[in-house]
Amino acid sequence: MVVRQPNSIELTIDQLFNDAKSDRLKIIKGLAKSIIRPMKPIDFKDVYLSISREQGLDLVQLIKENNLKKVVEFGTSFGISTLFLAQGVKQTEGTIITTELIESKAHKAMENFEEAGVSDLIEVRIGDAMETLKNHTEPIDLLVLDGWKDLYLPLFKMLEPNFKIGTLVYVDNAEMADTQEFLKTISQNKKYHLQPKVGGKVVLIHTK
Repeated sequence: MVVRQPNSIELTIDQLFNDAKSDRLKIIKGLAKSIIRPMKPIDFKDVYLSISREQGLDLVQLIKENNLKKVVEFGTSFGISTLFLAQGVKQTEGTIITTELIESKAHKAMENFEEAGVSDLIEVRIGDAMETLKNHTEPIDLLVLDGWKDLYLPLFKMLEPNFKIGTLVYVDNAEMADTQEFLKTISQNKKYHLQPKVGGKVVLIHTK
């Protein structure tokens, strides 16, 4: 029997998931600050806040099954989700634009992409996504929303002119209050169909 060896993307993802296991205490410390004041992205500058492996594999399958090529991601963090996206677009000959507010996280993500051998597939934009993506004019096949939740709606509205029939929007943390408000607003538009996934943690928005 031939044993398939993991490729460089898979090895990098495995290493990052191992690193992320120590994040529980960092997350608790970040959440603790919300007692004193509202949480801010900078509170999680050293935290992975990663999607699950199940979600990552789902994204890969989604890209391959629908032949998605133009991917935009809101919320790079250290790049775990982006690496799963890269696994998909490597099969469809696509590209990814990903944006991250925290500069130190973005640079670490770029190191991870280099290590995985997929830097040529990924453009990283550093800063507020409402600024880094405001001049985006290319069609979007897949939009991944996995950043600060109160920006989901304004970012969606800003990028909406780039949607077409068949565009998919992958919404993470669908169970959170801000995300629920966003989804409620989008559900009122008959142009979109909402599909819960991963036990309700994710909602996939289909553009009709």
